Amino acid sequence: MIIKKPSILIYTFHPDKEILREICAGVEEEGVFYEISEQTVSDVDELCWLAANDSMLGSGIGVSESRAALQMRGVLKGHSLEVYDRPDKKACRKLGANSARAIKKQPFK
Repeated sequence: MIIKKPSILIYTFHPDKEILREICAGVEEEGVFYEISEQTVSDVDELCWLAANDSMLGSGIGVSESRAALQMRGVLKGHSLEVYDRPDKKACRKLGANSARAIKKQPFK
């Protein structure tokens, strides 16, 4: 029997490696687990919405090429909490940290 850890899901489509690395670092800084999964969907809003709905924690991140977005389960598709086009290092870390802070019920950075 395989038991999965409650994790933030990060769904990607040909992600920019630096963006993905910094988002993951932001999640790690908050002490939360994450899982990365390559998808066939290229729309960043769709990616984060699917990730949020598939995550046990209800928090999902989508990264499509140089775009990144954060979504929570229960929020309508297309109404992502944060969306960035070509985010810098600081924005990527913030997005990852805020995804973790949302599930810990802490204020966003």
